[in-house]
Amino acid sequence: MAKVIRGPRDSAVEALAAALGEYEERFPGAHASLYRVNPGAVCLRIIDTRFAGRPRSRRHDTVWRFLSERVSDDVMGEVSTLLLLAPAELKSSLANMDFEDPVTSPP
Repeated sequence: MAKVIRGPRDSAVEALAAALGEYEERFPGAHASLYRVNPGAVCLRIIDTRFAGRPRSRRHDTVWRFLSERVSDDVMGEVSTLLLLAPAELKSSLANMDFEDPVTSPP
């Protein structure tokens, strides 16, 4: 199953984690993680070798369709970030830094 790396776990996070877990099962070698940013936003990341050489728009269309077939529109509406990277792109992606080394805001 996809890894919830921080933040509260609620029904939307659990539904997205289950859908991402299905993605990992369907595409062996893919790794998914997610976290809730605030009450209305969840960030998702999939690292998959199949993304290498594919335009980001095609990656997004494919994964968005996969997820939207598995979770409700309300849950999809909470996805604020859908980060889709090939392993070679991890170090060059600024958006990935928030998954690897998050900066927390003061309370």
